[in-house]
Amino acid sequence: MPPVTKALLIANVAIFVFQQFTGDALLIWFALWPLGANPFSAPGTPGFLPWQLVTYSFLHGNELHILVNMLGLYMFGSEVERMLGQRRYLAYYFVSVLAAALAQLAMSVLSPGPPFPTIGASGGVFGLLLAYGMFFPRRIVMLIFPPIPMPAWLFVIVYAGIELYLGVTGTQAGVAHFAHLGGMLGGYLMLRRWRRR
Repeated sequence: MPPVTKALLIANVAIFVFQQFTGDALLIWFALWPLGANPFSAPGTPGFLPWQLVTYSFLHGNELHILVNMLGLYMFGSEVERMLGQRRYLAYYFVSVLAAALAQLAMSVLSPGPPFPTIGASGGVFGLLLAYGMFFPRRIVMLIFPPIPMPAWLFVIVYAGIELYLGVTGTQAGVAHFAHLGGMLGGYLMLRRWRRR
């Protein structure tokens, strides 16, 4: 396994284990909270803080959440890191994470509701999925449910379409679909920028 992907996996798993002993303390300070809430209005009050644009990506809600994200990080990140090299790969991953956070914050402004935290590495993983589909478009990827093999380029388009549909219709509450799409968009713009240079 390439070193940066390995380091990201270890960091995510270690922080998830640490979460199990800290209750909501990490969520209050390091999850991504919507704009507008003031974290200093009262002790323990959650709210947006700048470092949350990155730290949210190391927190996960449960075992299934981290398992799916780390599986995606391993499957797609390893190949993308070999293509980009360590420095560019790390920059690409965190640009995807940051773009996902900005997309989620934008949605919290456009459709405000009760303050709810965003957590998980999905934004970065969706950026890696996009890069994988662009670098290896003819590689066969197997869906888990249902188990349908398809070329990577089609897998990316289908997955993005599903995320857009679920985000617009709101049929899967509690999932940051527009953050996923934001991660893909951030990754795409980064790859375009590098190709032009």
